[in-house]
Amino acid sequence: MDAIIHKLNKSSLFDNDLEYPIVRAAMVIMFFFFGYQKWFQYEAEVLIPYISNGPLISWMYPVFGVRGASLFLGVAEWTFGALIFAGFWNKRLGILGALGSVGTFMATVTIIPFMPDGWAESAGGFPAMIGPVAFLMKDVVLLAVSVYLLKEDVRRQAVLSRLSAARVAA
Repeated sequence: MDAIIHKLNKSSLFDNDLEYPIVRAAMVIMFFFFGYQKWFQYEAEVLIPYISNGPLISWMYPVFGVRGASLFLGVAEWTFGALIFAGFWNKRLGILGALGSVGTFMATVTIIPFMPDGWAESAGGFPAMIGPVAFLMKDVVLLAVSVYLLKEDVRRQAVLSRLSAARVAA
C-alpha cells in the first residue's frame, strides 16, 4: 500500500488544484439536469411527498401550488447552477451560487427524518433506508460539496481582494 501511496503522491494529479474545477463543473451539470426536470408535470407530481414533508419547503405548496413549486425549484436550481458556473471567472458570483446550493441541500436533507415510509420495516426500520430516503441521501454529499465550494470561493476571493488592495497601496 505504501508503494501505491508514494506513486499517487508523485502523480501530477496531486500537484495541482484539479478537484476544485471538477467539483464546480459537477455541480453545474447536476443543477442543470435536476433543474430541467422541474419544468415538467411528471416531476411536479414526483416531488409531492418530498415537498409536503420538508420542514423548510412545505410552505411552497400553499404559496405556489404543486406546479408552481416545481417551477420555482427549477428556476432556483438553474440560477444556482448558473452562478456556480460563473464562479469559474467571478468568485463573488460563485459565492452566491454556493450559498444557494448550501440552502438547497440543507432544505432537502432536513426532509429525511420526516419522510414517511422511508425506512424498511422488514429490516427493522432505521437505518435500513428505502425509496425516497435513499434518494435523498445523495444530498448529504451534495451539501458537503456545496460547503466546500463556498469555503473555497470565499478563501479565493479573500486572496484576490488582498492582492487588489496591495496593488492599490503600491
